Amino acid sequence: MKYYLICGERSGDLHSSNLIKAIKVHDEEGIFRGMGGDYSAEAGLNLKAHYEEVSVMGFIEVLFGFRKVLKYLRLIKEDLLQFRPDVLILVDFGGFNMKMAAFAKSKGIKVHYYIPPKVWAWNQKRALNIKKQTDKVYSILPFEPEFFKKYGIDAQYVGNPLFDEIAKFEPHPFFHQKNELNYQPIIALLPGSRQQELDNMLSVLISVVKNFPNAQFVIAGVGNLKPEAYSAAIKAGIRIVFDQTYDLLHHATAAIVTSGTATLETALFRVPQVVVYKTSSLSYLIAKRLIKVPYISLVNLIANEEVVKELIQDDFNSSSVSSELNYLLADIQRKARVLNGYDLVKQKLGEGSASAKTAQLIHESFNGKELNN
Repeated sequence: MKYYLICGERSGDLHSSNLIKAIKVHDEEGIFRGMGGDYSAEAGLNLKAHYEEVSVMGFIEVLFGFRKVLKYLRLIKEDLLQFRPDVLILVDFGGFNMKMAAFAKSKGIKVHYYIPPKVWAWNQKRALNIKKQTDKVYSILPFEPEFFKKYGIDAQYVGNPLFDEIAKFEPHPFFHQKNELNYQPIIALLPGSRQQELDNMLSVLISVVKNFPNAQFVIAGVGNLKPEAYSAAIKAGIRIVFDQTYDLLHHATAAIVTSGTATLETALFRVPQVVVYKTSSLSYLIAKRLIKVPYISLVNLIANEEVVKELIQDDFNSSSVSSELNYLLADIQRKARVLNGYDLVKQKLGEGSASAKTAQLIHESFNGKELNN
């Protein structure tokens, strides 16, 4: 079979790569093409565009990057028609991918969506577009299928792929020595994987460091960003470890984490965390009017209660972050409540093997079989 995959950020690239590997178990001769990143390319995806060239976030920021997005939409549409796959597999990246879903359906191409848009968060009627423009939906959040069923969408919960990634993780035996770290307690800083996120988050994170002289703050750097992106942190004497997030979380006493997939990863490593987020003022005002869910972090959304503190926009300041971090370090009961909340999240997530289950469902959808549980 011929598969066309599209993802648009680092976490999606990782999930895409694992899905490609899982599909190959069923289809050794499968041909893979599309838009992704280094992980997907290593797994066998013939890259027609790299997600770094396209990825933007925030309501206003998307408007400024609209020409760039349109350029790559045209490029990928042309390539999709030239390749003519048996199935288009979309991985997260809702704004771009829903446009591709509509285009593919209009051309008679089957559309399967792995990690669908979070339409439950705002303007829920967008779910009608998912129903119209997709054939199958594979969810990695346990509460999503029930929501999608209200709109007649064929959605299945396949487990969460982070379980698989963390299960494969083996700690580096000399992590401290390798990165020239001392043995003070480590506070992990996870500011995000996009330049835009670093621009919004780093200055406040740096300002917190001076309030905790008995700890060492270490930033989880990502290799897809240039080292200059972290120049302010480097000048402040903060250590950065590149592409070693799981090792960092394995050794961390606590963490300050930008809202996103990393909040769930931090929870699965059982590291007490403060969740933070900041965007442009106009983007925030728009989001505040549109978003209908009580929390922004995956941890709290899955638990359906406040497990971790969320400091958003104006609440994201040095004083508030320092205060909450101090609670996590000094208050045993506060830490215990967070860890108990993590247990609830893990229970709700259930089993892993998301990539394998999704690959099997895709394979069987083209072979007229049902999944054997």
